[in-house]
Amino acid sequence: MFDKLNEIRARFSELESQLGDPQIAGNPTEYQKVAREHGKLQELVHSLDRYDQIGEEIADNQEMAEDSDPEIRQMAKDELVRLREEKEVLEDRIRLMLIPKDPLDEKNVFLEIRAGTGGEEAALFAARLYRMYKRYADKVGWKVEIVSTNETDMGGFRELVALIEGDEVYSQLKYEAGTHRVQRVPETETQGRIHTSAATVAVLPEAEDVEVNIQDQDLRIDTYRASGAGGQHVNRTDSAIRITHLPTGLVVTCQDEKSQHKNKAKALKVLQSKLFEMQREEQHAAEASERRSQVGSGDRSERIRTYNFPQSRITDHRINFTTHRLDQVMEGQLEELIQPLQTHEQTEKLKHLEEK
Repeated sequence: MFDKLNEIRARFSELESQLGDPQIAGNPTEYQKVAREHGKLQELVHSLDRYDQIGEEIADNQEMAEDSDPEIRQMAKDELVRLREEKEVLEDRIRLMLIPKDPLDEKNVFLEIRAGTGGEEAALFAARLYRMYKRYADKVGWKVEIVSTNETDMGGFRELVALIEGDEVYSQLKYEAGTHRVQRVPETETQGRIHTSAATVAVLPEAEDVEVNIQDQDLRIDTYRASGAGGQHVNRTDSAIRITHLPTGLVVTCQDEKSQHKNKAKALKVLQSKLFEMQREEQHAAEASERRSQVGSGDRSERIRTYNFPQSRITDHRINFTTHRLDQVMEGQLEELIQPLQTHEQTEKLKHLEEK
């Protein structure tokens, strides 16, 4: 577990030297990259330094515990108890920090929400889910930009795609991929009966150009007039874009912008991310054992969560976690669900790491 500690310290020292290098300081992009890596290693290195210091303090107090003065002996024994407890806590923290990070955690994401079974009620629940994610994003300082929507007359969404940008968006929202089931009395129900419906969520890390290479000849690009609620430009110009990736049959659309050029650029970004996700799924299939340490498969067919409104209860089926703070979660307090999932995944990854 601690084999790489010398390498980490050496890398941290190297990064500190680079931060003082005028050549790097004069290159904002390179300086930001170095500063980001330095910041990530700083807490770990400080923890390692404290771990070494505790070892020295334990050795000193063990000597003092043999002193002829009974008061000094007792004081040293009390200090040894405290130091050993701190050392144990620090060891656990260092182990967690040594778990390999998901390289995608820092990425922005395309959030794709679709109404599933349940007709209009499913579409209304899809809209409610988007509102939940939007409020959480606002709370943590992320930027949300709608790429495309297919809205119903009652204000629900048959489908919605949004780009969410910010600090480590994927690291938190990746757990949301899958089928979300809702049990509640629909707004369309007059008898007060509880209905069950569902919406599916996909969380696609935003792909870079270097990660997915799309050839022009593999694309069919169609223009059409935007439809649905909202926007003075609707049905006036052929600004909406539909892109078909011929080799895979993937289709993406964008009609949120008035500019055809901007819609095309957004649609291409979504297509890149979808193709990137396909590549990842193929890789995951080839590395099936590694999936054991991850929460869920990310497959939209997997039912991950049930929202029971009459009982104000949310249950995450992947880790058998239940909270009765449904109202707060729906208002954007999503950390109520994310934190237990992160803790579970860290525990599983740690077990997996120690098995190797």
